[in-house]
Amino acid sequence: MTGWDRIAAWSRRNLPTRESMERIRLLRPVAHRVLAPELWRFTRRSVPRGVALGMIAGILFPVAQIAIAALIAFPFRANVPVAALVTFVTNPLTTPFILFAAYRIGAWLLHSHATAVAQPVAEAATSWLQWAWDAGPALIVGLLVIAGASAALGYGAAMLGWRAWIGRKWRHRHQHREDHR
Repeated sequence: MTGWDRIAAWSRRNLPTRESMERIRLLRPVAHRVLAPELWRFTRRSVPRGVALGMIAGILFPVAQIAIAALIAFPFRANVPVAALVTFVTNPLTTPFILFAAYRIGAWLLHSHATAVAQPVAEAATSWLQWAWDAGPALIVGLLVIAGASAALGYGAAMLGWRAWIGRKWRHRHQHREDHR
């Protein structure tokens, strides 16, 4: 079993199914929209869209990432389970690095000369809040840049991964036919 097969198997076991979502009573008023079959199919167009939207939701929104990813997946006809799964790119281990990189990128783009990131930790809470207020624009710009770049890279990687996966399936099918002749 290859790495891609393991990822696909793990995803099938852990992602919510359309049938499990049908049983949720709170979704009944919007079930016709949420449970639309095209949002749950794994196609060459819907999967990369789901990856890109999941990256954006995961990086830009600190709370309710999965719900936001699912909501923005509807108008773009993206795969809802993939969008929800990709939001886990941000987690307690990766978030500090993403925030630090976002601040540095934003400060560089805005030519901001705010105080160092480590300095407010040693100071009182009021100065920390002042630092957050001063660093806010740089952080927001950096997060937007990282989200956009991650979405584009994720979309491209998903497209290439999809092509490689389908090509591998065709090669195996062709080899299987050749072996039986």
